[in-house]
Amino acid sequence: MTRTDVPSGAAPGLRELAARHALLPLRIFLGVTFVYAGLDKLTDPAFLSAGGDGSIGGLMRGVRDTSAIPALVDLALKAPVGFAVTLAIGEILVGLGVLAGLLTRIAALGGALIALSLWLTVSWAVTPYYYGNDLIYLMAWTPLILAGAPYLSLDSVIRSRRSRRTA
Repeated sequence: MTRTDVPSGAAPGLRELAARHALLPLRIFLGVTFVYAGLDKLTDPAFLSAGGDGSIGGLMRGVRDTSAIPALVDLALKAPVGFAVTLAIGEILVGLGVLAGLLTRIAALGGALIALSLWLTVSWAVTPYYYGNDLIYLMAWTPLILAGAPYLSLDSVIRSRRSRRTA
């Protein structure tokens, strides 16, 4: 369908609607993925242990010498299970915040910081760099940090109520 095939009144409306909701698929993907990642960590007894196959401790010790910032890994290794639980809860809160569109920019910043820390530690040595997913997640959070969730979100409901009160 070419531009001339679209009725003159329909195209701008559809384009505006698509532009308005362009970040919604990204919000849903990142939100579901982070909630899933957090729940997966919390329900995996092997992951939530200081040592052994599949443990957070084993993972951190395995990446320590190849990470960009070994001090971050050392910090996590001081209390690996506590770190894993904190990471998992952070992922769940970020995911729920973005899905609900509540404090979206703050939630997205949290997601970006989680992705950045994982990129600098766990996936730093992945080559070529585009095979590591943490850098991609870091970049994917950026539009939500910049734009928030202006539509279909609790942020927009709150903003609308505030503007009605002041009017």
